[in-house]
Parts: sequence; C-alpha cells; structure tokens
Amino acid sequence: MATAAPAGTTAAAAYTSLKLHITPEKFYVEACDDGADDVLAIDRVSTEVTLTVKKDVPPSAVTRPIFGILGTIRLVAGTYLIVITKKKKVGEIFGHAIWKATDFDILSYKKTMLHLTDIQLQDNKVFLSMLNHVLSVDGFYFSTTYDLTHTLQRLANTSPEFQEMSLLERADPRFVWNGHLLREFIAQPEIHRFATPVMHGFITMHSCSINGKCFDWLLVSRRSCFRAGVRYYVRGIDSEGHAANFVETEQIVHYKGSKASFVQTRGSIPFFWSQRPNLKYKPKPQISKSVNHMDGFQRHFDSQIISYGKQMIVNLVNQKGSEKPLEQTFAKMVNSMANGMVRYVAFDFHKECSRMRWDRLQILMDQLAEQQDEFSYFLVDSDGKIVTQQEGIFRSNCMDCLDRTNVIQSLLARRSLQAQLQRLGVLHVGQRIEEQADFEKIYKNAWADNANACAKQYAGTGALKTDYTRTGKRTQWGLIMDGWNSLIRYYKNNFSDGFRQDAIDLFLGNYSVDEVEPASPLHVKKDWKFLALPIIMVVAFSMCIICLLMAGDTWTETLAYVLFWGSASFGTFAIILYNGKDFVDAPKLVQKEKMD
Repeated sequence: MATAAPAGTTAAAAYTSLKLHITPEKFYVEACDDGADDVLAIDRVSTEVTLTVKKDVPPSAVTRPIFGILGTIRLVAGTYLIVITKKKKVGEIFGHAIWKATDFDILSYKKTMLHLTDIQLQDNKVFLSMLNHVLSVDGFYFSTTYDLTHTLQRLANTSPEFQEMSLLERADPRFVWNGHLLREFIAQPEIHRFATPVMHGFITMHSCSINGKCFDWLLVSRRSCFRAGVRYYVRGIDSEGHAANFVETEQIVHYKGSKASFVQTRGSIPFFWSQRPNLKYKPKPQISKSVNHMDGFQRHFDSQIISYGKQMIVNLVNQKGSEKPLEQTFAKMVNSMANGMVRYVAFDFHKECSRMRWDRLQILMDQLAEQQDEFSYFLVDSDGKIVTQQEGIFRSNCMDCLDRTNVIQSLLARRSLQAQLQRLGVLHVGQRIEEQADFEKIYKNAWADNANACAKQYAGTGALKTDYTRTGKRTQWGLIMDGWNSLIRYYKNNFSDGFRQDAIDLFLGNYSVDEVEPASPLHVKKDWKFLALPIIMVVAFSMCIICLLMAGDTWTETLAYVLFWGSASFGTFAIILYNGKDFVDAPKLVQKEKMD
C-alpha cells in the first residue's frame, strides 16, 4: 500500500495575521505572524510591488488589521487593491483553520479622481459596483495553511516538490476565484506568502457521533472559475471544453486519524448550446448548428478523465419537450466518442418523480449501485497508508445542474458514507445511516444548504426541492416555496442577470478595463421600442381598467372602450414578448454569443 503525502500541509503557508499601513505614497502590508519581519510595499504611483522590512513603515501611516489580500484590479480610475476585512471561522480540517471571508474593502491607488471626466467617473462607479456585487455573493473561503482547492486524493498523490510549493503555486487554477486578481503576485515567488488563494462555493463541517463514536463530517463544494457566470447566459461548454456551472463536491470523514473521501462533479451538458432569456418563463434551448461539437466535447472528457478517472454521466433532463433534443444529442455524442472510460445513464427526473413519487429515485440508485461499488472511494488509514482510491466519478447534470442534480448527489453521497462508516467501524453491521436520527438531520440540512449556496451563486435564488433534501419527503409548503423562488429567478434572469454576468466577467478577468477606451461598452443605446412599448402597454391597460370602473352611458359604449384598450394592451404585450430579447438585461462587457 502506498503512503499518502501529508494532506494539505505546505512548507510555505500564507501569512495568517496582517496589518495594512496606508500612506499617500504607498500601501504597506505587514506580516504579524511570530518571527516574521516581512512587509509588502505597494507603490501607489508606479504600482510596483516589493518586499521590505518593518522598520521601513512610516510611523505616520494609518493602520488597520486585514485578513488577506484578494489581489489587484485595474479600473477606469487606475489600480485598486482588494483586501479581506472580516472573516468567520468555519471550522478545522485536520488541525488547519478554514475561514469564510465575509467583508472586503476596495482601495484606490489614486488619491484623487480629478483626472477623470464625468462619464469616466460614472463608468468607474459602475465597475466598482460590479466588484462589490461579486464580493457580496456568499461563499468565499480560504485557509492560510491548508490547500482547499484539491481533494484528499489529489493531495495524497503528490510529490515532495509539490509539498514545498506555496499555496498560490500549487492551487488548482479551476477553483482559485482570485487567480486573475493575483496575477502580479504569481510572477514574484518572494511575495507568495502574502497572497491567499480564495475558492468560491460551499463548506460545512460537523463533529458527529454515532454509537458513541465521534467523527468529523465535512462537505466541500468548489465552484470552477472557468466559464463561470449566471444561469441563462452561460450554458454548455467553451472551445477549451470548460463546462458552465462546473462544481466539484467532496464529502470527507475523519475518524481516529483515518480519512475517507467521496468526490462527485456537476456541470452543464458539455456541447455548444444556449438558452438566452427572452421574457418567456422557460426559453427554448438552442443547440448550435455552426460548430463542431465533438472537439469541445472530447476536450471536456479528456480533462475529466485525467482529473478523476472513469466517468459515469447521470443525465437528469426531461426526455420530452424542449429538453428532449439535449438528451438525445448528449447520448448520441457519448456513443460517437466510443470511449470505454465514459458511460451514460439518462433518468427523466420529473417524469419518474411526478405526483410526489419520490420513492422512485431508488430506481436510479439501484441502476448506479454496481458502478458506485466499482468506483469505490478514497481511504487513508491512521498510519497514512492509502487503503483504497476512488477510481471514477459520477458527473451529474440537469438543465441548471442545481435542484435535480443536488438531490441525486446527496443520495449517492449517503450510499458512499454508509460504506465508509461501516468500514471504519462507526456503524455496526446491519445499521443504516437513515436510522441515526441526529446525524440524518445534520446530513440532510447540510446537503440542502449546499444546494442553496450553489443555486444562489448561479441562478440568483435558493434551490428548489430542498424540502425533499431536508426531510426526505416532498411537502405542500416546499411546493409553494419552489413557486416563489421560481418567480424570483424569472425576474432576476430577465432583468438583472446581464449586470451579474458583467460583474463576474470583470472579476475573473474575462473583460479588462481600458483606461483610454474611446467608447465604453457600458453605454448601449436602447432602441425606441424599449421605452415606448412598455409605456403604451401600461397606459392601455390602465385605460381598460378605468373603462371597467367608470362605465359609459350604455353597456355597448363601455364594451367598445374596454375591447379597444384591452386589444391595445394585449397587442403591445404580444409585440414585447415577440421581441423579448430586446427587453431583457443583457451582458455588455463580453459578447456571450462569441464565447459560445
């Protein structure tokens, strides 16, 4: 049996305790860890970053504590420094503190904005609001001593050279959300200890007890920053094979020094398709006819096989209606690829579980059971010996890879956990997790919280179907909450997601601000229809109501007025719906059609 490398530990941990000293000329970031004398000096004029010592910090500097440097970004007014100003402890992984960043500050290098025109000032304000929006979305996590971006299995199979690397160097770039902001730090190894890689997603940790045996149970979801975005503007894959809404979810158990892990992934259906918002409740998905799908499809699965081994695709979309062509194309492409490492199962979630028949999910679990036993899970004993490795992965998807996907992932994870806890001796032979009431409650709530976090980050609202994840059954109240969340999703997807997408593209470096750009992409002139038609529709509808309330001399006269204004409002509404794409809030910074 192989010996695992020390999980997550690194010889070059990032500094834990920092102070920011501000002078008109420079930002000084002082390392306050025991025995540290390093100070990062950032020139506010030349933007040069150098290493100095504590005695070089002027006593006149304004000082405040900070908890990490997120990085730097260039906007219209010049460069900005983004720092973490508040953090909350989530818990510990193997003795390493894990933190959630809860507040940030964006500091301008420039001392004045007098060099900007009114339009530039306005644009700079919009860009700052975009950054603040991304930072306000819950789910930024970091550790200064542990590598959060890798699974236990990846960390165990590393070289001594990898163990010596800084957290920034060794982090998986897919899950470092401030990678673009730290690009200047990456080029200077001597300042890496001041840089903290931050992941976006969800982490929860619980100390649990079954049969009087205490163990730690963790759930970690890492959201990819490649092809990141919002629900309807980012679907499918890009030319590099990166899938939209790709999330790696790892469940970890730690008991008496033994560590077990089970990893799953979710990601958009991996070929070129789109589903642009157009005011309709559910826009029709469009499969691109002008590109070679197999190139990107092959790239996607090549990278997945390198990262995770065998692939078991679990496709949960509807097998009728507008989703049917996506299922058919996916199945056809897997067959065409003819790769023995990739298998495919389609399960029409909505049809099978219609009319509250959620017990029918067991049909899918039974179908996947043999495959799951073959894939196994990762296990390291208390001596650091690798007992088993996870040989493959379940790659689940629905349309959004949120609600249906999370339900299935929680069921697969429970089955793996059952096997792990029995093997570790926590569960007795014949005992089932479902019978352990206290732990079952923790387990279900954690997976429902995971669903909500992933949904808020992609769709803008909490997840649907979480009543089933939390309680094991579908409830009438759950249906009402799903309806409410669906309405909020509809509004956000149509009237605020363009801004949300622009904010993500700016934060991740998909769009770079050009200070001398003659025409800002933020200023897009709207067609006359955009203003005129909604006004006409509101006026016509109002007149129709007034005519109903204030009847004319005869009923025929009233009916004529009501029919006229009613027809005018309905006709205008039909024209708006027909031209729906002109009325939604579309991204302005990166042309999504070109990215698809």
